[in-house]
Amino acid sequence: MTNRPALTPVINALPVTVPFVGPEAQERDRGAPFRARIGANESGFGPSPRVIARMQEAAGEMWKYCDPDNYELKVALARHLGVGIENVVVGEGIDGLLNLVVRMYASEGTPVVTSLGAYPTFNFHVASVGARLVPVPFRNDKEDLQGLLDAVKRENAPVVYLSNPDNPMGSWWEATEILRFVEALPETTMLVLDEAYGETAPASALPPVDISRPNVVRMRTFSKAYGLAGIRCGYAFGDAEVITSFEKVRNHYGVSRMAQIAGEEALADQAYLAEVVAKVDAGRKRIARIASDNGLKPLPSATNFVTIDCGGDAAFALAVMRNMLARDVFIRKPMAPVLDRCIRVSVGLDHELDIFAEELPRAIAAARGA
Repeated sequence: MTNRPALTPVINALPVTVPFVGPEAQERDRGAPFRARIGANESGFGPSPRVIARMQEAAGEMWKYCDPDNYELKVALARHLGVGIENVVVGEGIDGLLNLVVRMYASEGTPVVTSLGAYPTFNFHVASVGARLVPVPFRNDKEDLQGLLDAVKRENAPVVYLSNPDNPMGSWWEATEILRFVEALPETTMLVLDEAYGETAPASALPPVDISRPNVVRMRTFSKAYGLAGIRCGYAFGDAEVITSFEKVRNHYGVSRMAQIAGEEALADQAYLAEVVAKVDAGRKRIARIASDNGLKPLPSATNFVTIDCGGDAAFALAVMRNMLARDVFIRKPMAPVLDRCIRVSVGLDHELDIFAEELPRAIAAARGA
């Protein structure tokens, strides 16, 4: 048989690719595990013991489908945020919610503005609907708010993506600057504000919760500071009519029963969250010291990782990363021009940072050909 069902033109034209090559795939290729997994911005501190206990108790009930309304988790989130339940939607992490918001506001040929080198999964979803990505370079290692605004107005773009704090540089804008950006946006442009790292940022970086603007939707996750990356659970909040539109396209059985239970219990244990945030801050400081001790420049970070300027070009930073991987230390690096002079190291457990401190000088020496 030579004929086959035809893909849509948009899907047919896409490359067979994924935004990230996971550490598991790299371990399969290497034939060996990593000794330190400090590249995916996960929380090695794990979830709250209360969350683990609740998940263990609930394990026997996993024969049941999840609640397609995510009701109990939505109620808890609404209470936490101080908004109505109609202002919250739950999804399969921020990744799943980005897929939905792109489908809601973009289609084939639609201009969509983002930062060059920003979170690649957003770009992946933009490509999947055939929309046209309009990238704006970072400025001074931060997302360029004025550049994004200029691109929105020039392109008459219906969607702009901004992460605060941002990945991959770890930089952030103060809430006053974010609000100024929002005020300057056209009313017809939807701002997708990704706050995945909001819990590890200074309080001054997060604008007050405001669900009155129909052109702003904010997204957060349980994957980072809450230590639940493996269950895929995140949420968005905003204007009720915008949130209702998610119901038209979301996978109503996409968030598992276990994820709903874990998210609800994680939200309830804010004391544990505070402990993790303190550990993340200590870990950032240690990574920065290790980098400085080796003649590299750590960049200020409001996330659970530190981006490190290797002081050379992209080829040198890539060589440092590859030499770390060869020494069983999983890290990553930005790939966009200018940003690609850096490597990126997630906060890990003490023994992982011990390994990082031991292997970094060897990787630098190997990259220099010493």
